[in-house]
Amino acid sequence: MRYVMNKRGPSLTLPCRAGIIMILLLVCTLPLQSTPRPTREGMGEGPTLRLSLDECIAMARSQSVDAAVDLGELKSAYWQWRSYKADLLPEISFSATAPSYNKRYTSYQQADGGVSYVRNDYLGLNGSLYVSQKIWPTGGTLSVETSLDFLHQSGNGGGNQFMSMPVALTLSQPIFGINHLKWNRRIEPLKYREAQARFLTETEQVAMKAISLFFNLILAGEQVGIASQNLQKAEELYKVAQAKREMGTISENDVLQLKLDVLNAHSALTDSESNRQARQFALRAFLDVEAEIEPIVPEVQTLSNSPLKGEDSLPLREGQGVGLPLHLDYEEVLSHALQNNAFATTMRRRQMEADYSVASAKANRRSINLYAQMGYTGMADKLGGAYRDLLSKEVIQVGFSIPILDWGKRKGQRKVAESNREIVQGQLRQQAQEFRQNIFILTEQFNNQAEQLRIACEADTIAQKRYNTNIETFKIGSISMLDISDATRAKDEARQNRISQLHSYWYYYYQLRSIALWDFEKGCDITADIEKLVK
Repeated sequence: MRYVMNKRGPSLTLPCRAGIIMILLLVCTLPLQSTPRPTREGMGEGPTLRLSLDECIAMARSQSVDAAVDLGELKSAYWQWRSYKADLLPEISFSATAPSYNKRYTSYQQADGGVSYVRNDYLGLNGSLYVSQKIWPTGGTLSVETSLDFLHQSGNGGGNQFMSMPVALTLSQPIFGINHLKWNRRIEPLKYREAQARFLTETEQVAMKAISLFFNLILAGEQVGIASQNLQKAEELYKVAQAKREMGTISENDVLQLKLDVLNAHSALTDSESNRQARQFALRAFLDVEAEIEPIVPEVQTLSNSPLKGEDSLPLREGQGVGLPLHLDYEEVLSHALQNNAFATTMRRRQMEADYSVASAKANRRSINLYAQMGYTGMADKLGGAYRDLLSKEVIQVGFSIPILDWGKRKGQRKVAESNREIVQGQLRQQAQEFRQNIFILTEQFNNQAEQLRIACEADTIAQKRYNTNIETFKIGSISMLDISDATRAKDEARQNRISQLHSYWYYYYQLRSIALWDFEKGCDITADIEKLVK
């Protein structure tokens, strides 16, 4: 090979340059001698489960621990509701003592004032059957009772005694007091509707968590792919640089920089593999599956004018047109949220509980109760005789409690209840404003996310093309190492940003679903068969 000397140093003639280019191309085609990297087949892992985003969400809703906890809370609210409903229905109860035996000495005062002790030795049996019904308009209780008592006395003059009460009607009624039943009829249905709406919201939040874990695993897999590609390219460029160094067309500093890039790429690949395994474990634990999960990346071809392809393409409104992204209206989302979300029911329930506290404090100033009982009773030494020649039985009692001097204690309780109600009203107004504001911001973020995703997809394509061009330019010509590093960084960031923007799009969508409890694709409420779930 001939050199031509000049003041700047040795230079190659044209035939030599052509030969060098041929040598570089041959070097690039040689097999790479890189450190062996573990593969899925060689890691001893179990079967692989390929999951789309829709399948991942469905599994999370049916078998995740979070879904089981949400269902347990719904069941608790359901049985609390059932207990309240049962409390309004007639209640039948039976009580008895069988037997009651007594043998003891008790004091007895005689007619002359003297006191002596007598022995009581008897066996008693009794039983009562009650049917009671709460009267919610007045807050009282109406009951019907029948009972039978038997007494056998031992010793001299002893014998059998029966006492019957075939029927007795009893009314217990508070007067001027708080009607707890009436308030419960207002509050308890709101609690149950609130629990149902909260369950549906939490179900959508389970989907949101599944989406985050799903895309975290996708991003971790992309990072492994990026690190593997970067390592391969770094080793390839290092071999090219070594050949160039032997021919004197590249500095030693650039060769050392490429060697350092190879080491850094090895380290990045190891870290990304570890991160992918951690993300894999998190998703598997959340879905309660043993198999290795391979997530299917949702495909996004274009966001306008062309159909969206792939099993998990972006959500579309029915009838809106094929390939057009979903656009939501704030007023529509707010309307569905105020109608379906647990927040609206919670506001009504908290306001009613505050009113209930004030009413209870006012009713505590005085207490008047009415007790009335009417029935029949009979006594005989034989069972049949106890039900003949019955005698009437009437009991009427009116008890009241009115404080004369309490040093303002009850007034203070009423003022505290009224102040707490004002606080609750202020908090509800503030929370209502924040609720509307959050829906507005989230709706705008979702509507803008489609454009952000389109830009991220286009940037990913451009960055990949730029990276490939810089690599080819370095192989056949001269390009700065800073340009290669910048192209590599831009390519990696653009790919990860594309996944992140796709993640944000789906996350915003299901977040709006969880707030409005409305399926924007199908145009219907998000519902569930509650009776079937709780049984």
